Amino acid sequence: MSMTISPLRSVPAIEPPRPAGKSDGTAAFRSMLESTIQNLETTRQTADQAVDGFLTGGGEDLHTTALAVQRSELELELALQVRNKVVQAYQEIMRLQI
Repeated sequence: MSMTISPLRSVPAIEPPRPAGKSDGTAAFRSMLESTIQNLETTRQTADQAVDGFLTGGGEDLHTTALAVQRSELELELALQVRNKVVQAYQEIMRLQI
């Protein structure tokens, strides 16, 4: 029995990923940070409006108000935990010896 060996196909060259430019990375990080802060502020304002509506008898239910306040607190707690992790990562990077 004779087996024929098929020729190898050429493999396309893989280009290494290019690091993003400093301005691109900075702008993307800044945009993400501003968006997150804006979402936190919107959630806080919604909770404040729900509390005001409940206290003035504006038609807000107690459970709706409590949920809005709890959502605002949870989002703030999440943001604080993410901030703490980022600070820890930064501190760890600064401790690395080059």
